[in-house]
This record gives sequence, C-alpha cells and structure tokens, in this order.
Amino acid sequence: MPSTPRRRLDEDQRRGQIMAAAIAEIADRGYADASLTRIAERAGISKGLLWHYFAGRDDLMRSTVVATVATIRDRVAAELDLTRPVPEVIRAALHHVADLRTTHRAELVALDHIVHNLRHPDGTRQVTLDFYEETYRGQEALFRRGQEEGSLRDFDTRVMAVTYQGAVDVMLAFLDNTPGVDAHAYADKLADILLLGISATR
Repeated sequence: MPSTPRRRLDEDQRRGQIMAAAIAEIADRGYADASLTRIAERAGISKGLLWHYFAGRDDLMRSTVVATVATIRDRVAAELDLTRPVPEVIRAALHHVADLRTTHRAELVALDHIVHNLRHPDGTRQVTLDFYEETYRGQEALFRRGQEEGSLRDFDTRVMAVTYQGAVDVMLAFLDNTPGVDAHAYADKLADILLLGISATR
C-alpha cells in the first residue's frame, strides 16, 4: 500500500507546535533546564529549523506567553453564556478559571516559570502587565456591559480589570499550592467579594 503523504504544516501551525513543545518541556523540567534541542525533538523538527520560526530562545518564550494567555482566555470565554447578566458571567468565569488547574496545568506551570525567569540583560522582567492588555480590554468590555444593563454600579473599568485579573492569578497560585482546597468553593467566595463591591444592588 502506498504511504499517505505527510501534510505540511503552515507557518502558524508549526509555530504553535513548537510553542506547545516548549510548554511541555518547561512543565516537565523547569525553565532553567529546558533544552532547545529537546523542544525541537518534541516538535518533530531539527533544532536548526526552530530558528526559522523564532529569532531566539527569548523570542520563543515571549511568543509562548502571548499564545498561551490567549488560548486560556479563549478557552474560558468559550465556556461562558455571555447572554446571561454580567454578575452571573463573572461568577461562572471564576469557576472555569478554577478548573484550569486540571485542564491546563502544564500551560499554567510553564507560564509561571517563564514570567518569573525571562529577563532582560539588566535583570528586569521581559513579561510585564502589557502582556495582559487584550485580556484587560475584554474584561473592561464585560464590566461596561454590566454597567449598561444596570447590574453593575459605576466604577473605573480599567482599575477593576487589573484588580480582577490579579485576584484570578492569586487564586490559581493559592489553589495550586494548597492541596485539598475546594476550588469551586473558593471561586464562589471570591465572586461574592468582588460582586459585593461592584454590583448595582447589594
């Protein structure tokens, strides 16, 4: 029987494959011990070909952060019924985020490693809050819709987006480092606290 020809991946698909390999490598071995050679092997390409898609290790790591944040954001959004009142959407989103510990554990571990270890030559972090910009804008749009529908009171949506995302990040870190905690109970309590401050009716 003739063999089936292998389908060539386009550039975006190949980049995605390499970034997925980087996530797996970092999740398994940590940032410092992550090997570009093993990343290339995991992706099924030569190490030399890796440089066709990324300018260097730092470019690969930055791109992986951007793509992974977008993937997680889109996954959570896809699980939500955005036709519901905004307070219900916020509560549901926190529940879905809490589930990421199991559905996207490797991605979360790799993100944490990259964020804390990817540095400029002067020692400052390369991954800054700018990487959250699209996430912030989406959250602001949701908060503004809540204000327009009358379920949320008037407040600065950018301040709330930064506060909300910070609470999400801390929740994930706490749940990851505190085995036995009921993740959904934590998400509910966090939703209660946040909504108490921003709901139009208390």
